[in-house]
Amino acid sequence: MKSIRFRWLALSATLAVVCSSFAFAEEGWPRFRGPNGSGIAGPIDLQLPFAAADDVCWKAELPGVGNSSPVIWGDRIFLMSAEKDGSFVYALCVDAKSGETLWKKNLASGAYRLHSKNTFASTTPAIDAHSVYVAWSDGEQTTLASLTHGGELEWTTELGPWVSQHGFGVSPMLYDEFVILSLMQLGDPQKLNGRPAGQSRLVAMDRTTGRIVWEAARDSDVAAYSVPCLYKSKDGRDLLICCSSAHGVAAHNPMNGDQVWANPAFSLRSVSSPVVVDGVVYGSCGSGGGGNYVVAINPEDGELMYRFDRSAPYVPGAVGKAGLTYLWYDKGIVSCIRTADGEKVWQQRIGGNFSGSPIIAGDKLINVSEEGEVVILSAGEEFRELGRFSLGEGSNATPAAAGGKLYVRTASHLYCLGTK
Repeated sequence: MKSIRFRWLALSATLAVVCSSFAFAEEGWPRFRGPNGSGIAGPIDLQLPFAAADDVCWKAELPGVGNSSPVIWGDRIFLMSAEKDGSFVYALCVDAKSGETLWKKNLASGAYRLHSKNTFASTTPAIDAHSVYVAWSDGEQTTLASLTHGGELEWTTELGPWVSQHGFGVSPMLYDEFVILSLMQLGDPQKLNGRPAGQSRLVAMDRTTGRIVWEAARDSDVAAYSVPCLYKSKDGRDLLICCSSAHGVAAHNPMNGDQVWANPAFSLRSVSSPVVVDGVVYGSCGSGGGGNYVVAINPEDGELMYRFDRSAPYVPGAVGKAGLTYLWYDKGIVSCIRTADGEKVWQQRIGGNFSGSPIIAGDKLINVSEEGEVVILSAGEEFRELGRFSLGEGSNATPAAAGGKLYVRTASHLYCLGTK
């Protein structure tokens, strides 16, 4: 069942921001991990050493709980939250200047089995100049919806059951006129416990109507949670880069879903999202019991460049720029490697446990621990800890940065950090 409200605004405005040339604006944070999922932002004005009286611009209480990360467009922040019992999922809009909740949209849902670290609101919205795209699931039905920036429902598209061991957590991304979801589900008969295997696929929907434009069937192994990113090849093609346990790292034509290449690089579950750093694609796989590793792939042909094993992250994604890539291990060890060849530059234990992915804001490498501690390092060839401070509540979300401010979501609060 699909409800559609046609908008009369042309897509040209949005395509100027999110387009196949990837000429992303420096300001704004339009999807999980920011522009193209890179985790890269401009400088923030957070003063160190941190002082709450000076550096907390505002703290906003959120309804329910969630792992959804904030996305930012202009002076508006969008994110998801949910009741602990799964009875309601909420799409929220918060004023970026004051922390005031501008609107809350109730999206009926239902409870089902989750991993202990998961919530019923673990997905991050994607946004363009007109709309906010949100995804959620009650296990029996997975839904993608489009809302206006004012919170008015435009359309919903139902995408069938979500079959996994750990619950839902797949975030949308945008390309051209499409909103795309990577639905990689459980298919291992030994783990299904009598359930039918999930229907794994990439799905692209029209941004204006929610109509499914193309679907690309994929194999089902264990559920994957990565959000695709984009790469422009040397011959001018746009490639949609995806990670899954069944196919490893793969590139698709984003206009029709056709596979261009695939490298079956993974032997374990893939949770982190792929990222492109200086022309190198990174993906990872692992488990709660170890065996994690990161692969570096040449996106031109899908060939393996190198592999990083020791203290490799499972859930946090890679981030990097200026010839250096940073890998933030779930158990509190950070490694800096040379992007070109994987040579280790430094590795340092910083403590804590991490489910969020690091970002780089200016020259600062930032992440937030599950214990709610913000850790700030220098992004460079020498390890330097610039500061750390506790927010007093746990966090499994990835931080965001825009307009010189750092935004951190804890379980039930949203913080704006920076000079007042």
